[in-house]
Amino acid sequence: MGVGRDHLHALYAETSDPWNFKHSDYEQAKFAATRRALSRPRYTSAFELGCGNGQLARHLATICDNYTGMDAVGIAIEAARQAVPDARFIHDFYPCPLPMGDFDLLILSEILYFLDHDSLRKLAADIAAFWPQAEVLCVTWLGETDHDLQGEEALAIFRARLAAHDFYCLAQTDGYRIDRGLPRGTA
Repeated sequence: MGVGRDHLHALYAETSDPWNFKHSDYEQAKFAATRRALSRPRYTSAFELGCGNGQLARHLATICDNYTGMDAVGIAIEAARQAVPDARFIHDFYPCPLPMGDFDLLILSEILYFLDHDSLRKLAADIAAFWPQAEVLCVTWLGETDHDLQGEEALAIFRARLAAHDFYCLAQTDGYRIDRGLPRGTA
């Protein structure tokens, strides 16, 4: 079983920034590294699942003609709308229907280990069906989680299911790794 809504709402019970994304040097450096891991200087349309309070979107939305983020927590979505007013943010809980769009960039930053096996398989199937040519960027926490799946375990399940993409680890620190997936034959 993946992480439920109650757990997510509890994380945001007292603040719209439970991981100190806005002020943490570590988080800001990770966001900058995420941007550097992209294969292109500009994208037509990006989608970020689990966008939280929009702090990563602040780093990426400026290089996208359109940016859409989705998160399960209302307070996080409101903070994201304030952080990036020109982007579109959706309040919903995955697995659910994903927003349709001509996305050429999909961002999965520290979200995969919040999902369970079935949701990871569904996410890979959704991407394969709707955005087979999109670049997929995965940021994975390497520390222990309180969830059923650990970061690298969830990443391995997801990567194995998105077989039409070749994934490469582009950056790794003690705390996280960044993997980029491109459609086979384009890397």
